Amino acid sequence: MKVLWTDYSATLVASYLLLFMVFVQALVASVAHRRQQSYVPGIVDEKLGPESFVFRSHRTFMNALENVPFMLALIFVAMLSGFRPGWLSVIAWVYVGSRLAHMITYYLVATRKNPSLRSYFFMIGVLMQLILFVMLGISWL
Repeated sequence: MKVLWTDYSATLVASYLLLFMVFVQALVASVAHRRQQSYVPGIVDEKLGPESFVFRSHRTFMNALENVPFMLALIFVAMLSGFRPGWLSVIAWVYVGSRLAHMITYYLVATRKNPSLRSYFFMIGVLMQLILFVMLGISWL
Protein backbone atom coordinates (compact mmCIF):
# COMPACT_ATOMS: atom_id res chain seq x y z
CA MET A 1 0.00 0.00 0.00
CA LYS A 2 2.91 2.33 0.71
CA VAL A 3 4.04 1.96 -2.90
CA LEU A 4 0.64 3.15 -4.12
CA TRP A 5 0.82 6.17 -1.82
CA THR A 6 4.40 6.98 -2.80
CA ASP A 7 3.87 6.67 -6.54
CA TYR A 8 0.29 7.90 -6.78
CA SER A 9 -0.07 10.34 -3.87
CA ALA A 10 -1.19 13.25 -6.09
CA THR A 11 -3.71 11.03 -7.87
CA LEU A 12 -5.03 9.65 -4.58
CA VAL A 13 -5.48 13.17 -3.21
CA ALA A 14 -7.34 14.15 -6.39
CA SER A 15 -9.56 11.07 -6.02
CA TYR A 16 -10.24 11.91 -2.38
CA LEU A 17 -11.23 15.47 -3.31
CA LEU A 18 -13.45 14.15 -6.07
CA LEU A 19 -15.27 11.93 -3.58
CA PHE A 20 -15.53 14.82 -1.12
CA MET A 21 -17.01 17.00 -3.86
CA VAL A 22 -19.73 14.41 -4.53
CA PHE A 23 -20.44 14.28 -0.78
CA VAL A 24 -20.81 18.08 -0.69
CA GLN A 25 -23.13 17.92 -3.72
CA ALA A 26 -25.31 15.41 -1.87
CA LEU A 27 -25.51 17.73 1.13
CA VAL A 28 -26.31 20.79 -0.98
CA ALA A 29 -29.03 18.91 -2.87
CA SER A 30 -30.52 17.56 0.36
CA VAL A 31 -30.63 20.96 2.05
CA ALA A 32 -32.05 22.66 -1.06
CA HIS A 33 -34.71 19.98 -1.41
CA ARG A 34 -35.79 20.20 2.23
CA ARG A 35 -36.12 23.99 2.11
CA GLN A 36 -38.97 23.79 -0.38
CA GLN A 37 -42.44 24.67 0.84
CA SER A 38 -43.93 21.45 -0.48
CA TYR A 39 -41.26 18.90 0.37
CA VAL A 40 -41.79 15.20 -0.36
CA PRO A 41 -38.82 13.04 0.71
CA GLY A 42 -36.99 11.50 -2.24
CA ILE A 43 -39.04 13.25 -4.91
CA VAL A 44 -38.01 16.29 -6.92
CA ASP A 45 -41.00 18.06 -8.43
CA GLU A 46 -41.00 17.25 -12.16
CA LYS A 47 -42.33 20.75 -12.91
CA LEU A 48 -39.04 22.29 -11.77
CA GLY A 49 -36.54 23.41 -14.38
CA PRO A 50 -33.13 25.06 -14.53
CA GLU A 51 -34.55 28.23 -12.98
CA SER A 52 -34.89 26.30 -9.70
CA PHE A 53 -31.83 25.78 -7.50
CA VAL A 54 -33.47 22.59 -6.22
CA PHE A 55 -33.47 21.24 -9.78
CA ARG A 56 -29.89 22.38 -10.48
CA SER A 57 -28.47 21.00 -7.22
CA HIS A 58 -30.27 17.69 -7.78
CA ARG A 59 -29.02 17.41 -11.36
CA THR A 60 -25.47 18.33 -10.32
CA PHE A 61 -25.46 15.49 -7.80
CA MET A 62 -27.09 13.02 -10.20
CA ASN A 63 -24.60 13.94 -12.92
CA ALA A 64 -21.74 13.28 -10.51
CA LEU A 65 -23.23 9.90 -9.60
CA GLU A 66 -23.45 9.05 -13.29
CA ASN A 67 -19.86 10.02 -14.13
CA VAL A 68 -17.50 10.11 -11.16
CA PRO A 69 -17.58 6.38 -10.24
CA PHE A 70 -16.59 5.53 -13.80
CA MET A 71 -13.57 7.84 -13.64
CA LEU A 72 -12.57 6.54 -10.22
CA ALA A 73 -12.71 2.99 -11.56
CA LEU A 74 -10.49 4.00 -14.50
CA ILE A 75 -8.01 5.63 -12.10
CA PHE A 76 -8.01 2.51 -9.93
CA VAL A 77 -7.33 0.22 -12.92
CA ALA A 78 -4.57 2.56 -14.08
CA MET A 79 -2.87 2.53 -10.67
CA LEU A 80 -3.10 -1.24 -10.37
CA SER A 81 -1.60 -1.67 -13.81
CA GLY A 82 1.34 0.61 -13.00
CA PHE A 83 0.30 3.42 -15.35
CA ARG A 84 2.71 6.37 -15.37
CA PRO A 85 2.05 8.29 -12.12
CA GLY A 86 2.81 11.74 -13.57
CA TRP A 87 0.37 11.40 -16.45
CA LEU A 88 -2.29 9.88 -14.24
CA SER A 89 -1.95 12.75 -11.79
CA VAL A 90 -2.36 15.36 -14.53
CA ILE A 91 -5.41 13.59 -15.97
CA ALA A 92 -6.97 13.17 -12.52
CA TRP A 93 -6.44 16.80 -11.52
CA VAL A 94 -7.79 18.16 -14.82
CA TYR A 95 -10.83 15.91 -14.30
CA VAL A 96 -11.30 17.20 -10.73
CA GLY A 97 -11.00 20.78 -11.98
CA SER A 98 -13.54 20.17 -14.72
CA ARG A 99 -16.00 18.59 -12.27
CA LEU A 100 -15.55 21.48 -9.83
CA ALA A 101 -16.14 24.03 -12.60
CA HIS A 102 -19.15 22.00 -13.79
CA MET A 103 -20.58 22.02 -10.26
CA ILE A 104 -20.06 25.74 -9.71
CA THR A 105 -21.51 26.75 -13.08
CA TYR A 106 -24.49 24.44 -12.62
CA TYR A 107 -25.19 26.00 -9.22
CA LEU A 108 -24.79 29.59 -10.42
CA VAL A 109 -26.05 29.66 -14.01
CA ALA A 110 -29.73 28.98 -14.59
CA THR A 111 -30.07 28.38 -18.32
CA ARG A 112 -31.86 26.23 -20.82
CA LYS A 113 -29.23 27.07 -23.45
CA ASN A 114 -27.55 24.07 -25.03
CA PRO A 115 -24.65 23.82 -24.93
CA SER A 116 -24.34 25.77 -21.73
CA LEU A 117 -21.13 26.78 -20.02
CA ARG A 118 -21.34 23.73 -17.76
CA SER A 119 -21.49 21.51 -20.88
CA TYR A 120 -17.97 22.58 -21.83
CA PHE A 121 -16.64 21.64 -18.39
CA PHE A 122 -18.51 18.33 -18.61
CA MET A 123 -16.86 17.63 -21.97
CA ILE A 124 -13.40 18.36 -20.55
CA GLY A 125 -14.10 15.60 -18.01
CA VAL A 126 -15.23 13.22 -20.74
CA LEU A 127 -12.10 14.09 -22.73
CA MET A 128 -9.95 13.16 -19.70
CA GLN A 129 -11.73 9.80 -19.51
CA LEU A 130 -11.13 9.20 -23.20
CA ILE A 131 -7.46 10.19 -22.95
CA LEU A 132 -6.99 7.85 -19.99
CA PHE A 133 -8.72 5.02 -21.85
CA VAL A 134 -6.50 5.45 -24.90
CA MET A 135 -3.26 5.95 -22.97
CA LEU A 136 -4.00 3.00 -20.70
CA GLY A 137 -4.80 0.78 -23.69
CA ILE A 138 -1.63 1.82 -25.47
CA SER A 139 0.44 1.16 -22.35
CA TRP A 140 -0.77 -2.45 -22.35
CA LEU A 141 0.38 -3.11 -25.92
